[in-house]
Amino acid sequence: MKEQLMTPFEQWPARLPNIAKEVEKIKQITDEFRSAPTQEEALKLVKKHFKGSDKLSEQVGIIQVRYSCDTNDAKLTKAIAALDEGMPLLQAAETDFQKAVLESPFRPFLEKKLGTHLFTMYEYSLRSFDERIIEESIEENKLSTEYSTLISKCSIPFRDGHYNLSQMGKFMQDNDRQTRIEASKAYYSYMETRVDEIEAIYDKLVKIRDKMAKKLGYANYVELGYLRMGRYDYNQEDTAFYRDQIATFVTPIATKIGKAQMKRLGISDPHIYDLALSFKEGNPTPKGTTQEKVERAKEMYDALSPEASHYFRMMADYHLLDLETRPAKQAGGYMTYFPIHQVPFIFSNFNGTSGDVDVLTHEFGHSFQGFMGKDIKVPDYRCPTMEGAEIDSMSMEFFTHPYMHLFFDNPERYRYTHLADSISFLPYGTTVDEFQHWVYLHPEATPAERDAAWCELEEKYTPFKRSCYKDCNYLVKGHRWLTQGHIFNSPFYYIDYTLAQVMAFQFFNMDRKDHELAWKRYVNLCKMGGKYPFRTLITKAHLKDPFAPGVIQKTIRPLMQVLNSYDID
Repeated sequence: MKEQLMTPFEQWPARLPNIAKEVEKIKQITDEFRSAPTQEEALKLVKKHFKGSDKLSEQVGIIQVRYSCDTNDAKLTKAIAALDEGMPLLQAAETDFQKAVLESPFRPFLEKKLGTHLFTMYEYSLRSFDERIIEESIEENKLSTEYSTLISKCSIPFRDGHYNLSQMGKFMQDNDRQTRIEASKAYYSYMETRVDEIEAIYDKLVKIRDKMAKKLGYANYVELGYLRMGRYDYNQEDTAFYRDQIATFVTPIATKIGKAQMKRLGISDPHIYDLALSFKEGNPTPKGTTQEKVERAKEMYDALSPEASHYFRMMADYHLLDLETRPAKQAGGYMTYFPIHQVPFIFSNFNGTSGDVDVLTHEFGHSFQGFMGKDIKVPDYRCPTMEGAEIDSMSMEFFTHPYMHLFFDNPERYRYTHLADSISFLPYGTTVDEFQHWVYLHPEATPAERDAAWCELEEKYTPFKRSCYKDCNYLVKGHRWLTQGHIFNSPFYYIDYTLAQVMAFQFFNMDRKDHELAWKRYVNLCKMGGKYPFRTLITKAHLKDPFAPGVIQKTIRPLMQVLNSYDID
């Protein structure tokens, strides 16, 4: 769609597709494809299917975005419920179409025209879904929505008001320790009242996913989960080796970073409410209102590159940014892509912390890739798998480091905190990943046993943080994971962040030596989208394989010198 014909997002119609009719359309194209008389006719039908998929994806995406912006809207709630029930039926029809393509006598011709990787994608899709698990898929969707809605409606009484989980973040990193203590107590006391409800949702999700895996002939959901995530070129053994590298090399560094932080603060006996504060005078806090931050982001992208400037301004002009937190708004942040309009949308929850700037860089990194890949004709190729996509977002965070003076009075402190936190994130991300492996290898475990497993993994990967829990009963008992939405809604989607973080560090190291080369390779990476599996993608981007021995150490070691070089006094 031409940009000049586009209207602001709020004017786009939100129409719930007729699921039965959409299923019938896919079935009709599948039947026509199976009886196609020539390879050229078969290719035309595949392309026709792509166009229908794009239209349907856009309709569904608009409803999902609108609902995440307001979970109290009755019409949208009803529409989401219909999608929860209908999407598995669409997936079943889509799977049959993919099966027809894989079995086509014209497959060699189609592979030549569409690329062999698409056929690998279809093979994984067929191995991860069929009509036998429609009922379980519907229930999984409903439980996922139930969890997200519950989290979005959390309202914590604190001092003179009520705040959602995101809004509490500002108080929990206040430079006044008493405020942090009170905010932390309010937050975790409230969350304790929701533990049983959240654990019950997860217990059902685990058992449903285990049932799905076993119906499809797998030993456990771990096997199915890797297929669903599209992990085409690495396996559980690769991931386990990678996690060991993090535990061996990065966990001690994260501990040193944490201890140095407490030394700066002058705190000899740190508690959970001290971990979010980096400096005695307070954390780096971005200047201005939300709109002023957007205006400064425009300046930043103007300076970074013509493409980035054009596309960010376009998103702002057409209201493709919903940034501020509100009651009944879903938690977290994301980018989604609308293939008909050929534009992305950024959703977040600003709370007045440096995280607001992180969103403007991280989610725009996803968006930038969306723009770079918009002309790719095969929908499945436009965006890489999750670990590839997160390279685009996390690398953008570091490419924008030189422009942090636009947002902060002391940009060096932001740069230090951002880099230190990014390094320290790696052990937490691997905790989440190993926890999910444990959960799905022990599907009959009780909630208490799952919490105990989480505690053990915290001792392994984040011992310094765990030592600060002390009198916080919620965390001591192993409930930290209950607000990590990925664990509920996107199983096994988390190690992706850590893998991408290592890749982003490589771009950061490269950028400090040769910005033009680093940016050129980054743009080329974004343009490749998902045409290749993860390890092939990073090879083509001239990045080192994070699963290879020694790569973690070689990537992280230079960053410690950078940390020490920042003037943060």
